[in-house]
Amino acid sequence: MNLILLEPTDFTSETEVLLRGRRLDHVLRVHRAKPGDSLRVGVINGRFGHGTIQHISEETLAMSIRLEADPPPPLPLRLILALPRPKVLNRTIAAATSMGIREMDIINAWRVEKAYWESPRLAADNLRLQSMLGLEQAGDTVLPTIRLHKLFTPFVREELPTTLPGKRALLADPHANEEAPRHVTGTVVLAIGPEGGFIDREVETFKEIGFEPVHTGARILRVETALASLIGRLF
Repeated sequence: MNLILLEPTDFTSETEVLLRGRRLDHVLRVHRAKPGDSLRVGVINGRFGHGTIQHISEETLAMSIRLEADPPPPLPLRLILALPRPKVLNRTIAAATSMGIREMDIINAWRVEKAYWESPRLAADNLRLQSMLGLEQAGDTVLPTIRLHKLFTPFVREELPTTLPGKRALLADPHANEEAPRHVTGTVVLAIGPEGGFIDREVETFKEIGFEPVHTGARILRVETALASLIGRLF
């Protein structure tokens, strides 16, 4: 945890907060902080700065805070992600958030198991928690917007095309002929498929609305690895 995120309910005054639970445990066990120590803090969807510990115990952590800077700018990328396995979903949301992605669409695909859509990891509370873990890692404060689309065709054929003008649309496809571009300027919309990739019909649907299929090399990567590899190339 490189940044302690503060909720509006943590504030006891304009410059003082009181923490319990997971964040307190981290400060106690990892930071091993004591009164007078300074920790990096940020308000969710707001500014960040430093907090000075006034009191700390096994039950509560009291800090006075000073907010001095705006969060880092977002990555100019919208992620279209075929729903991965539930365990992979958590890691991918946290990783995407830590890299500055603030807009994600989780979609269905032929190779996505129907049971995945019943996973409690798709609950809003869990998606928020995974996003917070990514923000804490990166030192950011702005939660991403995450949308769920259980039907592939209405989203890809009807909704997605209206948002593409002025953006470069790329489809991660291990069988593509072209390598992913490097140092792209402007905003990118990036679609990543499930394990095994999108089927041919889905690839054709993406191509019909303007997506360019691209690959990252001869190796087939896991979802979260492919995401990091592509972002490293694109930006």
